[in-house]
Amino acid sequence: MANKKVSKFGVKAATPIETDLDGWKKVDGNPTMKTWIEYTADDGSSISGWWGATPGTYHATYAAPEFVHMIEGQIVITPEGGEPVTVKAGDAFVVEKGFVGTWKIEKEVFKHFTINLK
Repeated sequence: MANKKVSKFGVKAATPIETDLDGWKKVDGNPTMKTWIEYTADDGSSISGWWGATPGTYHATYAAPEFVHMIEGQIVITPEGGEPVTVKAGDAFVVEKGFVGTWKIEKEVFKHFTINLK
């Protein structure tokens, strides 16, 4: 049996990335974001951490699927040509690879995420 390990991390323990992420463009208001990458798989297949953003709207394009657990806030996510979905504190959801649409941040957001890169 392979040696398994557990990686535990604290909230905001890593140095945050304080610029907008690739594939994200401000389209309404002046939202800001911070990303804390707390874990990267040894083989580079996934990352996990925390993300926070202030109210406003981003247009987002996803190159990889993301699992999200919302800790605080509220967002209306609208895929291009699709129906809006409102997510709020306590919700868990997945954004599929290839998603293109808007994230309207209605209340300041703090979430935990895992992104599968491979």
